[in-house]
Amino acid sequence: MEAVIAIAIGIMFGAGVWLILRPRSFQVITGLLLISYAVNLFIFIMGRLSINQAPLTLGEGTIDPSLYADPLPQALVLTAIVIGFATTALYLVVMIGARGLTGTDHVDGKEMDK
Repeated sequence: MEAVIAIAIGIMFGAGVWLILRPRSFQVITGLLLISYAVNLFIFIMGRLSINQAPLTLGEGTIDPSLYADPLPQALVLTAIVIGFATTALYLVVMIGARGLTGTDHVDGKEMDK
């Protein structure tokens, strides 16, 4: 399962980098979103990846810390999701404003001659 998650994160990150290098601002924003999703997944699986287990298991008598999932990555990802929504909204507003001023959504503000 770890290999599947690692490959998925790598593909998402690679696609995000490829989109950031594109000339249109919407593609750049989509690339930034993909990279942030890949980083969020990476941080989330650092907490512990387990299949068919409850996130919190209470044992009989003694409490074993290895039975608990780490809550810190979950809190970090939740915070990153909220910040990601805010920055995406800001990016979209700036993109719409730049398109209104320049008349194009090209990153440089002008179309390339063909």
